[in-house]
Amino acid sequence: MDQTVIAPATEPQLDPAAVRTIVAGTMVAMFLAALDQTIVAPALPTIGRELLNLDQLSWVMTAYLLTSTAVTPLYGKLSDIFGRRAMLLLAISVFLFGSVLCALAPTLLVLIVARAIQGLGGGGLISLAQTIIGDVIPPRERGRYQAYFATVFMSASILGPLLGGFLSEALHWSAIFWINLPIGLAGFLLTNRVLKRLPRHDRPHRIDVPGALLTVAATVALLAALTLGGERYPWLSPQVLGLAAASIVLWIFFAWRLARAAEPFFPLDLLGNPVVRNVLAGSFFGIGTLLALAIYMPVFFESVTRISASQSGAALIALMLGTVVGANIAGFIMLRVDRYKRPIVAGMSITIPLTSILVIWPVQLSLFWVEALLFLIGTGIGQIYPFATVTLQNAVPMQQLGTATGALNFVRSLGGAILIAGFGAIFLSLGGGSGIHAAHADPLELAPAFRGVFVATLIAFALTIAWFAAMKELPLRGRAPTSIEP
Repeated sequence: MDQTVIAPATEPQLDPAAVRTIVAGTMVAMFLAALDQTIVAPALPTIGRELLNLDQLSWVMTAYLLTSTAVTPLYGKLSDIFGRRAMLLLAISVFLFGSVLCALAPTLLVLIVARAIQGLGGGGLISLAQTIIGDVIPPRERGRYQAYFATVFMSASILGPLLGGFLSEALHWSAIFWINLPIGLAGFLLTNRVLKRLPRHDRPHRIDVPGALLTVAATVALLAALTLGGERYPWLSPQVLGLAAASIVLWIFFAWRLARAAEPFFPLDLLGNPVVRNVLAGSFFGIGTLLALAIYMPVFFESVTRISASQSGAALIALMLGTVVGANIAGFIMLRVDRYKRPIVAGMSITIPLTSILVIWPVQLSLFWVEALLFLIGTGIGQIYPFATVTLQNAVPMQQLGTATGALNFVRSLGGAILIAGFGAIFLSLGGGSGIHAAHADPLELAPAFRGVFVATLIAFALTIAWFAAMKELPLRGRAPTSIEP
């Protein structure tokens, strides 16, 4: 029989200093994971030349993506069973172990395997950090902290490429992995002791091992198909179709397992929660589209506005900065306004007319106006970050906080992978591939391809707004939890 752990009335609350330490430690953990997503790419050419293998170089990124995405929901579920501290320290330890293996890798194959191990740790850092904030900060105040996390992401997005290029040229490519050690150790030391006082809301659970394995296998097969399709193999090749078919079969078995397990890997009552469903669907399209734009806008800058690769990376700052501003706006609204949904959804809605301008004039606008539009689009869609996380965490029982937050981060990553592949298929089918490889190609020749990408962006943003607009608005809980982890 389930027994909820209830703290005695005399138990002390977390003092402000402990809360600040927890927030600092989780932000370091999140920065560690976010930095690793951007610091590696600039060093790839150097890695390929030194390890004498350029053909398989993309797997250095792909291996991390596959494992980190696949294990994200697993960390959330396990943190509900074994506690946040144990799982966060495990994630940091596995990530740092993988980083050491990466730095010492003598061949590209070893580096790819090490990156997969690193992803096994990295997949838990972001979702666990958000879950821990959910344990110690009441929902009404939580939006402000989610905005801080958005700032961490932007900082990592800017600093990562700069550090990756500098360290690989000035020192050695292995330095991009060694730098993880002091950052990770700082996060470990900051959180190790204070997380012992973290609120606990657990109750006896069973681990649904078959459900967890099916989730991981289905996700890896799907992401492998999306990664290989259109790049290494044609979309209709036996390899890609076989991976896609395997993923579909595995997801069907996962659904069958959900219906029959005594305690399924993802609880059915969460799937039946209308707030959870709307948040997951809205985040899939909204954050997935934002990630896709971050991939294809540098292509736009280089091929249409004729700026260099390094300048295109700097030009993307406008979009990233806009998301931080939007996240802070949403956090402020949720802190100050009781009926928070309407103003935030209205703020997201500015993306529709702004993206429509790009659809009408896909290559005719100057760099200044494109940058202005991207900043404002980022301001609109960036409001999803605190809005989605806080509303989802506010709608679930505290003992399911890790599971729900892990599912949200999993859906965000999966949405990014699927929409990046989808945008790529649209771009290439409308002639974008031949256009960007043609010497001195007229930007007007690329107009159909980029218009297709912007139309897809417009549709995805409209779906995002529709899902969030239909979501039930629940009052935000305003009192922090008081039970303390032993």
